[in-house]
Amino acid sequence: MRVNAYAAPAAGRPLALTTIERRDVGPNDVLIEIQYAGICHSDIHTVNGDWGPQPFPVVPGHEIVGLVTEVGSAVTRHHVGDRVGVGCMVNSCGECTNCRNGDEQYCLNGMVPTYAGTDRDGTTTQGGYSTHVVVDADYVLSVPESLDAAAAAPLLCAGITTYAPLRRWGAGPGKKVAVVGLGGLGHMAVKIAHALGADVTVLSQSLKKQEDGLRLGADHYHATSDPDTFKQLAGRFDLIVNTVSASIDLNAYLGLLAVDGTLVNVGAPAEPLSLHVMSLIGARRSFAGSMIGGIALTQEMLDFCAEHNIGAEVEVISADKVNEAYERVLASDVRYRFVIDTTTLA
Repeated sequence: MRVNAYAAPAAGRPLALTTIERRDVGPNDVLIEIQYAGICHSDIHTVNGDWGPQPFPVVPGHEIVGLVTEVGSAVTRHHVGDRVGVGCMVNSCGECTNCRNGDEQYCLNGMVPTYAGTDRDGTTTQGGYSTHVVVDADYVLSVPESLDAAAAAPLLCAGITTYAPLRRWGAGPGKKVAVVGLGGLGHMAVKIAHALGADVTVLSQSLKKQEDGLRLGADHYHATSDPDTFKQLAGRFDLIVNTVSASIDLNAYLGLLAVDGTLVNVGAPAEPLSLHVMSLIGARRSFAGSMIGGIALTQEMLDFCAEHNIGAEVEVISADKVNEAYERVLASDVRYRFVIDTTTLA
């Protein structure tokens, strides 16, 4: 079937309305009529060529919520009419050690990203800035009805990207957690860390979002542009989640960790970061990275968010505003996630 979509024709070019072909529904596939698609900074990095050559034209979008309209003959977990979601991956080998352990995002044979990837049938995947998508049922999530559909869309990337390290490194009662940056990822980290029971601090360049940060669940808010912040908070945190995609002084932030503390990067800056090993050795600290989560953990995150009434703070736009939205994301002019109403593509 051919469907309407917004695609980037080449690196750095504005997205434009087009049509793309979706594959026929196979025995283990689900056809989804997309309702909402979040705009992630990764989308912008991809279409701008920040992460290397891409198979243009590219239809971005890996924060997808919609309704099932058709299922394959072998599908039992999803049914026509179900509200479902699709995140950052749509396939993996399913057989390697990582896949068998529920870490499909780290598939040793390469997980298949929702867009700009090569699917198992050799075709190029295209994402959620479109009216419909066909996805292997094993990579389709159930979106609880109690969640607002638009606010749930960013959970499929921003939500799981922050939930995964918070769960992995034990954020909870008695733990002091800092979140670097209060953007699309950061605001979700604050909400989730608060719901997990941690003592939450936002570390932002300025105090201009302080009121928002405290409203979203932060207990403390500090400006990193103030040198006294790094003196005042030295050795305080058990876990720091860095959500920004820009370069930061890793040594300064590592100095904020307690003994055995961990700094986890989930933001993905285009340029390499460097650090002094003594920043780690001095207090048995760790520097780590984390990328989304497996399917089971993503479903756990969605259910957790439903239980705690957590959704993203969103600004819903029509599809024809996508290029303007990209410019506003780059200017940090959104609180905190743009979501495309994909019914405007119809």
